[in-house]
Amino acid sequence: MDRTSKEEFVQTFSEKVSRARLAFVADYKGLDVKALTEFRKGLSGGDTGTEFQVVKNRLVKRAIADTDFEGLGEFLTGPNAVLLGFDAVVESAKALRDFAKDNEKLELKGGVLDGKPLTPEQLEALAEMPSKEVLQAMLLGVLQAPSRNLVSLLANVNRQLLNVLVAYKDKKSEE
Repeated sequence: MDRTSKEEFVQTFSEKVSRARLAFVADYKGLDVKALTEFRKGLSGGDTGTEFQVVKNRLVKRAIADTDFEGLGEFLTGPNAVLLGFDAVVESAKALRDFAKDNEKLELKGGVLDGKPLTPEQLEALAEMPSKEVLQAMLLGVLQAPSRNLVSLLANVNRQLLNVLVAYKDKKSEE
């Protein structure tokens, strides 16, 4: 890689990092190129807003200097790939976790989520969370519950009044 290419990479990677919410470093030593390529293609074909890129440690350290992702520097030793999640961080975490389960040679090192350090265990917990759409649906259900209960309560009052009137009518007709 010549100097111009390196400067371009640092500039491009710095721009990507500035848009990312999640960055996670993984050691890919021992994985074949085919598996990495298929994983990368799977990410770009989906709606996860995720990129997975094999990187040069020195260049990434330059690109993340003075950013919220500066904490990634401690994981940048040996052969590494970086996963960047832009919008759907839960889906990004799930994709990386699933790929790591299928490919035991991939070692998850650590990352950063919205400026806070993230361990492999925390990535696993993040991957277990429901997606944004599911959480929104759950919240909507919680917000609708009081009004649904009020409508049910008001309907019960009418039903009980009707039952009393029917019972009164039946009693009068028997007399």
